[in-house]
Amino acid sequence: MSVIVFADTRGSKVAKSTLETLTYGRKIAAQEGGTVTLLTFGDAPQERLAALDANKVVVARTMDDADSQQLARFVRELAVKEKAKWIIFSHDDTGKAVAPRVAAKLKAGLVAGAITLPNAEGLIKRNVFSGKAQAWVELRTPVKVVSVLPNSIPVEPASGGASVEEYVGDAGTALVTVKETRKAGEGIPLPEAEVVVSAGRGMKGPEHWGLVEELARELHAATACSRPVADMDWRPHHEHVGQTGVAIRPNLYIAIGISGAIQHLAGVNGSKVIAVINSDPEAPFFKAADYGIVGDAFEVLPKLVEAAKKLNADR
Repeated sequence: MSVIVFADTRGSKVAKSTLETLTYGRKIAAQEGGTVTLLTFGDAPQERLAALDANKVVVARTMDDADSQQLARFVRELAVKEKAKWIIFSHDDTGKAVAPRVAAKLKAGLVAGAITLPNAEGLIKRNVFSGKAQAWVELRTPVKVVSVLPNSIPVEPASGGASVEEYVGDAGTALVTVKETRKAGEGIPLPEAEVVVSAGRGMKGPEHWGLVEELARELHAATACSRPVADMDWRPHHEHVGQTGVAIRPNLYIAIGISGAIQHLAGVNGSKVIAVINSDPEAPFFKAADYGIVGDAFEVLPKLVEAAKKLNADR
């Protein structure tokens, strides 16, 4: 029995979501006595791929700018060849586009956004209604497709030693042309961050964001913002978290000057711990918070920065 894991290994390092997905695939393979084949694409160095904890890696070197339909054909072809019973994706932008297509091509059941491994009854838990509830799903098809919600599965140490093969098939012609690529820049990508410092209109203007960035640096955190802040161009749009932005699940989410509208909460309510700073004691965010400070951000933030610096100095 073969388990296929699909991952995007492009970039300067292997993403945490890739390691989570591989961990998920290895656990499935251990439960059912199978092997793990990692499918990837792009120009990742041979040694980086070989260091991943899979039995085999198949890389499509010529598909660096492949669209989702090409990637779906690539995965389907290898899934049939490997006689895969499980196909695992990360529930990121690529996984959301490719996993449903692969499931349709293979007439396979799909769990999108899984947050657990199958239990003893074969049920998999996932979030529903923007994370306000959870459902247990049973896959009854011979081939099963699962996309794993980032930061849901703890990464386990990998032993490496995978064999690496080049994909020589034909995934067809791309129907999408990439005309421009804009990268988010330096720093911790939001979906990868374990700590996120986020702020809203309570910061009163982009000129005050230095306090937010300073706290994020001391906490080794990523920065984020609410939708109005991105819409007013105070911050870049890739930092917008919420229902219409990036959905994140960090270990700690610090919200500064954000009221906590339901659209924002939908993108962050999977956080392990939520801490809120707001001058309005009636702000809705306090109802969802594990910790809250009622106070002026311009008074509270310098004290938090000072405390974080002291903590770092004592380590």
